[in-house]
Amino acid sequence: MIIFDVAALAATIARLEEEIASPSFWDNPTYARKVMQNLEQHRSRFTRYQTFRDELQEIDTLYQIATDLNEDDEIEGLIAQLADLEKRLRLFQIEVFLSGPYDRNDCYLSINAGAGGTDSQDWAAMLLRMFGRWCERSGFTAKLLTASPGEMAGIKSATLEINGDYAFGYLKQEKGVHRLVRLSPFDTAHRRHTSFAAVTVIPQIETGEVNILSDDLRIDTYRSSGAGGQHVNVTDSAVRITHLPTGIVVSCQNERSQHQNKEIAMKVLHSRLAELLYKQQTQRLEELQGKLEENEWGSQIRSYILHPYRLVKDHRTGLETGNVDAVLDGELTSFIEAMITDSDRGK
Repeated sequence: MIIFDVAALAATIARLEEEIASPSFWDNPTYARKVMQNLEQHRSRFTRYQTFRDELQEIDTLYQIATDLNEDDEIEGLIAQLADLEKRLRLFQIEVFLSGPYDRNDCYLSINAGAGGTDSQDWAAMLLRMFGRWCERSGFTAKLLTASPGEMAGIKSATLEINGDYAFGYLKQEKGVHRLVRLSPFDTAHRRHTSFAAVTVIPQIETGEVNILSDDLRIDTYRSSGAGGQHVNVTDSAVRITHLPTGIVVSCQNERSQHQNKEIAMKVLHSRLAELLYKQQTQRLEELQGKLEENEWGSQIRSYILHPYRLVKDHRTGLETGNVDAVLDGELTSFIEAMITDSDRGK
């Protein structure tokens, strides 16, 4: 369980302010910028805490006065004000939980169809839409970087660039295998099928954090098969970059020019390599993409069941809902926040 320690926060701010005052602080500009950003984040958190505390005390005082005077209208207004404060405190609590080194960053979210053939490729496309809708609902922006269409329907894989405060902190909760059970629209006998798709999430990281040697790269260009108008269909504008020492492969095809696609692909590669380095430094053995179990039965983090009953269930927190249509339309916040605040998730 995470406790908001005001004294510890104040001490951290004082320590960072002392560090910034050092004459040699700007000798390492990259490190200095990180410290400044860290200080700004801690100051903002402390200020918001004070604002919430003062607002709550004011509501309590005014409520006592309104109760003594039997001012029903005033009481109703204060109750509404308290409900609004509770919502803002909930968001503040989530941010306190999101204290990882990259939680506040933008991120890249990738979807890969797993076992299940055409049904899984269609399921991957449904997930792509679901995350896009969640971004719209939550104030994030999502940009499609690359997509590989399925043979008959859906997609084999796709990558979104998602921008917004705490994008990685929120969406890293979705990393894992997502399972769909339904009557297949691609089966002439209309039998029930189980489909799987894997979601991976990595934070966007400044390119200066990792040194990439040009000799370690293989860069291939090819003709884009996605959206983008006639231009992508007549030129080799899509770019695929392979980092030879690690075998990491990234691609981008949705921009009009090869130069733009290469620039975006390099940004993704930097982020993946920086994440890999972080994992190694903290002695975590999972690979950069967030090495997943096989995309099949038994490894899923969440099940979406459309037949013989309707239910979405998260297997990590136990949270479930029968409103499947709402979830597939982007109503994911309750599942994401349950993972963030579940104190037993790491046990």
